[in-house]
Amino acid sequence: MRLKGSQGFTLIELMIVVAIIGIIAAIAYPSYQEYVERTRRGDAKAVLMQFASAMERFYTQNNTYIGADGGTSAITATLTAPPAALFPSEAPLDGSVKFYDIRIFDLQANSFILRAVPKNGQAGDGFLQLRSNGVREWDADNSGSIGAGEATWSD
Repeated sequence: MRLKGSQGFTLIELMIVVAIIGIIAAIAYPSYQEYVERTRRGDAKAVLMQFASAMERFYTQNNTYIGADGGTSAITATLTAPPAALFPSEAPLDGSVKFYDIRIFDLQANSFILRAVPKNGQAGDGFLQLRSNGVREWDADNSGSIGAGEATWSD
Protein backbone atom coordinates (compact mmCIF):
# COMPACT_ATOMS: atom_id res chain seq x y z
CA MET A 1 0.00 0.00 0.00
CA ARG A 2 1.39 3.34 -1.01
CA LEU A 3 0.93 6.50 0.94
CA LYS A 4 -0.11 9.55 -0.95
CA GLY A 5 2.94 11.41 -2.19
CA SER A 6 5.44 8.55 -1.68
CA GLN A 7 7.57 7.46 -4.59
CA GLY A 8 9.67 4.37 -5.35
CA PHE A 9 9.28 0.65 -5.76
CA THR A 10 7.92 -1.86 -3.33
CA LEU A 11 9.96 -4.84 -2.25
CA ILE A 12 7.62 -7.18 -4.17
CA GLU A 13 8.16 -5.22 -7.41
CA LEU A 14 11.94 -5.40 -6.97
CA MET A 15 11.80 -9.13 -6.25
CA ILE A 16 9.75 -9.72 -9.42
CA VAL A 17 12.31 -7.79 -11.52
CA VAL A 18 15.20 -9.79 -9.99
CA ALA A 19 13.36 -13.06 -10.67
CA ILE A 20 12.76 -12.09 -14.32
CA ILE A 21 16.43 -11.15 -14.77
CA GLY A 22 17.44 -14.50 -13.21
CA ILE A 23 15.21 -16.45 -15.59
CA ILE A 24 16.56 -14.59 -18.62
CA ALA A 25 20.15 -15.17 -17.48
CA ALA A 26 19.48 -18.89 -16.92
CA ILE A 27 18.31 -19.18 -20.51
CA ALA A 28 20.94 -16.95 -22.12
CA TYR A 29 24.11 -18.22 -20.40
CA PRO A 30 24.09 -21.80 -21.80
CA SER A 31 23.48 -20.40 -25.29
CA TYR A 32 26.40 -18.05 -24.83
CA GLN A 33 28.67 -20.89 -23.66
CA GLU A 34 27.71 -22.98 -26.69
CA TYR A 35 28.48 -20.04 -28.97
CA VAL A 36 31.92 -19.60 -27.36
CA GLU A 37 32.73 -23.33 -27.80
CA ARG A 38 31.67 -23.25 -31.47
CA THR A 39 33.83 -20.16 -32.05
CA ARG A 40 36.88 -21.80 -30.48
CA ARG A 41 36.24 -24.96 -32.51
CA GLY A 42 36.02 -22.85 -35.68
CA ASP A 43 39.38 -21.30 -34.91
CA ALA A 44 40.92 -24.76 -34.43
CA LYS A 45 39.52 -25.84 -37.81
CA ALA A 46 41.18 -22.85 -39.48
CA VAL A 47 44.47 -23.66 -37.73
CA LEU A 48 44.33 -27.27 -38.94
CA MET A 49 43.82 -26.03 -42.51
CA GLN A 50 46.85 -23.73 -42.15
CA PHE A 51 48.87 -26.61 -40.73
CA ALA A 52 47.88 -28.80 -43.69
CA SER A 53 49.16 -26.06 -46.01
CA ALA A 54 52.45 -26.03 -44.12
CA MET A 55 52.63 -29.82 -44.51
CA GLU A 56 52.07 -29.48 -48.26
CA ARG A 57 54.89 -26.93 -48.47
CA PHE A 58 57.11 -29.38 -46.58
CA TYR A 59 56.18 -32.14 -49.04
CA THR A 60 56.92 -29.88 -52.02
CA GLN A 61 60.41 -29.16 -50.69
CA ASN A 62 61.23 -32.71 -49.55
CA ASN A 63 59.08 -35.00 -51.74
CA THR A 64 57.92 -36.76 -48.55
CA TYR A 65 56.09 -35.95 -45.33
CA ILE A 66 58.63 -37.96 -43.31
CA GLY A 67 60.60 -35.51 -41.20
CA ALA A 68 57.79 -32.99 -40.84
CA ASP A 69 57.61 -33.96 -37.16
CA GLY A 70 61.33 -33.38 -36.73
CA GLY A 71 62.06 -37.12 -36.77
CA THR A 72 63.43 -39.44 -39.42
CA SER A 73 60.77 -42.15 -39.60
CA ALA A 74 57.03 -42.61 -40.02
CA ILE A 75 54.75 -42.39 -36.98
CA THR A 76 51.45 -44.19 -36.42
CA ALA A 77 48.78 -43.29 -33.85
CA THR A 78 51.13 -41.06 -31.86
CA LEU A 79 50.37 -37.45 -30.98
CA THR A 80 53.53 -35.57 -31.89
CA ALA A 81 53.93 -31.81 -31.65
CA PRO A 82 55.18 -30.17 -34.84
CA PRO A 83 58.60 -28.52 -34.70
CA ALA A 84 58.33 -24.75 -34.13
CA ALA A 85 60.02 -24.11 -37.49
CA LEU A 86 57.16 -25.89 -39.28
CA PHE A 87 54.08 -24.80 -37.34
CA PRO A 88 52.95 -23.67 -33.83
CA SER A 89 51.82 -26.43 -31.50
CA GLU A 90 48.81 -24.66 -29.92
CA ALA A 91 45.68 -22.86 -31.06
CA PRO A 92 44.51 -20.19 -31.33
CA LEU A 93 47.68 -18.86 -32.91
CA ASP A 94 47.14 -15.42 -31.39
CA GLY A 95 46.16 -14.64 -27.80
CA SER A 96 47.56 -15.95 -24.58
CA VAL A 97 44.98 -18.59 -23.62
CA LYS A 98 45.27 -21.73 -25.75
CA PHE A 99 42.34 -24.11 -26.16
CA TYR A 100 43.78 -26.77 -28.49
CA ASP A 101 47.05 -28.68 -28.82
CA ILE A 102 47.96 -29.08 -32.50
CA ARG A 103 49.49 -32.48 -33.21
CA ILE A 104 50.59 -34.82 -35.97
CA PHE A 105 48.79 -38.10 -35.30
CA ASP A 106 49.91 -40.23 -38.23
CA LEU A 107 52.78 -39.47 -40.60
CA GLN A 108 53.68 -41.57 -43.63
CA ALA A 109 55.74 -40.74 -46.72
CA ASN A 110 52.63 -39.83 -48.74
CA SER A 111 49.96 -39.08 -46.12
CA PHE A 112 49.33 -37.50 -42.75
CA ILE A 113 46.64 -37.04 -40.12
CA LEU A 114 46.59 -33.82 -38.08
CA ARG A 115 44.66 -33.36 -34.85
CA ALA A 116 43.51 -30.47 -32.70
CA VAL A 117 43.15 -31.86 -29.17
CA PRO A 118 40.99 -29.69 -26.86
CA LYS A 119 42.25 -28.46 -23.51
CA ASN A 120 41.51 -25.82 -20.86
CA GLY A 121 38.02 -24.36 -21.30
CA GLN A 122 37.43 -26.50 -24.39
CA ALA A 123 38.27 -29.85 -22.75
CA GLY A 124 35.57 -32.45 -23.31
CA ASP A 125 34.63 -31.12 -26.74
CA GLY A 126 36.26 -33.96 -28.70
CA PHE A 127 39.26 -33.71 -31.01
CA LEU A 128 39.19 -32.42 -34.58
CA GLN A 129 41.06 -34.33 -37.25
CA LEU A 130 42.19 -33.48 -40.79
CA ARG A 131 43.59 -36.08 -43.17
CA SER A 132 45.94 -35.32 -46.06
CA ASN A 133 43.21 -36.35 -48.54
CA GLY A 134 40.95 -33.59 -47.16
CA VAL A 135 38.68 -35.75 -44.98
CA ARG A 136 37.58 -33.75 -41.93
CA GLU A 137 36.48 -35.55 -38.78
CA TRP A 138 35.28 -34.49 -35.33
CA ASP A 139 34.92 -36.74 -32.29
CA ALA A 140 31.66 -35.00 -31.39
CA ASP A 141 30.72 -37.49 -28.66
CA ASN A 142 34.21 -37.23 -27.10
CA SER A 143 34.64 -41.02 -27.13
CA GLY A 144 38.33 -40.86 -28.07
CA SER A 145 37.78 -42.20 -31.58
CA ILE A 146 35.96 -41.29 -34.77
CA GLY A 147 32.65 -43.12 -34.94
CA ALA A 148 29.86 -43.42 -37.46
CA GLY A 149 28.51 -40.05 -38.46
CA GLU A 150 31.55 -38.15 -37.20
CA ALA A 151 33.31 -37.87 -40.56
CA THR A 152 32.44 -34.18 -40.75
CA TRP A 153 33.25 -30.91 -39.02
CA SER A 154 29.59 -29.91 -38.96
CA ASP A 155 28.05 -29.03 -35.59
